[in-house]
Amino acid sequence: MINIIGLGYIGLPTALILAANGEKVTGTDYSNEIIDKLNNDQLTFKEKGLEELFFRAKEQGILFTNNYKKSDIYIIAVPTPYRKDDKKIDTTCIVSAVKSVMKVCEEGAIIIIESTVSPGTIDRVIRPLFNDYKYELGKSIHLVHAPERILPGNMIHELENNSRTIGADNIKIAEIVKKIYSTFCKGEITLTDIRSAEMSKVIENTFRDINIAFANELVNICRKDSLDVYEIIYVANKHPRVNILSPGPGVGGHCIPVDPWFLVGDFPRYTKLITSAREINDSMPEYVLNRIYDIMEEKGISDTKRVGLYGLTYKANVDDIRESPTLQLIDIMKRHLAKPLKVYDPMVTKKLIDSQIMEFNEFIKDIDMVVIMVSHKHIKNSINSFKEKIVFDTQNVIEGAYRL
Repeated sequence: MINIIGLGYIGLPTALILAANGEKVTGTDYSNEIIDKLNNDQLTFKEKGLEELFFRAKEQGILFTNNYKKSDIYIIAVPTPYRKDDKKIDTTCIVSAVKSVMKVCEEGAIIIIESTVSPGTIDRVIRPLFNDYKYELGKSIHLVHAPERILPGNMIHELENNSRTIGADNIKIAEIVKKIYSTFCKGEITLTDIRSAEMSKVIENTFRDINIAFANELVNICRKDSLDVYEIIYVANKHPRVNILSPGPGVGGHCIPVDPWFLVGDFPRYTKLITSAREINDSMPEYVLNRIYDIMEEKGISDTKRVGLYGLTYKANVDDIRESPTLQLIDIMKRHLAKPLKVYDPMVTKKLIDSQIMEFNEFIKDIDMVVIMVSHKHIKNSINSFKEKIVFDTQNVIEGAYRL
């Protein structure tokens, strides 16, 4: 049996796809709300293909509980944030999960950590827990790191098709884990050691962060020189070895704005480029706020109540708001003792902040200026509603709008 620990954006799809492909699976989460919803056939977040996968898994007998179960395999998929003060990983959740597993697991169990961790975390923090366990109970358990590699909005496809990395202490255990992942993963599965698996996952997201930062830095350069950054990127990308990404209002999600800080926290002397990239991307919500002010001045808008932000999630067509640029922008306003701008997001059906408007028509009718923070598909269906408004489009989806 496989016990999945943590039923969030990574753990739940992983549990469902394993169960749907014939594995005996129990999903465990400390949240009563999550477990109650799943046991009442209610998904806890929206994702293309997730509902179908959920009912396939239910047919195969997947269980959801707050309790840790005796299992052969444990997969830990809990949050691993960073500490804001020193940029180092906060291992509180992962340590708690591992300790709870060790209370119920038996001799020879395999604990797979999918949560992203900073390089060396498993040796420094997790392995000592294993050694203490072995000394006290006389049992040996096996440790594996198989970092997740999926993106909200396309989770099921990526679970099935992305390549995976399995880091283990010995090849026999790695092959056992590979066989489990092969039940659903069609991509290449690479076997390596644990430290290499840790580092490879962190640098994947750091690479993307640096490339996004380059695009965002071009925004500032081009605006200073009265150039169209989108045209510049379009022309430059005609070169066969150039692929500049699109700029945006900031970087959100649980991976890209978090993982690079692990390297900065652990290797401060050697991460100057990574630090600069993080600072550039973290500066974009404030850049957007300054642009809003400039456009308001130009158009003679003095009341911030007449300005609204479209989009609360960190990316298009998902309901995930973790580290969203919109929330970062609102936080900046609060720090300056300003009332947050109105916000609407068609993907977020639960009121999360005071300034959130739940109905689009109510949102759009009371504003003169709308700021497109996220390019949800909903925009295409509502394009006429924007025609009479002043539009500042940080996503470059509406013609004739103000842009970054």
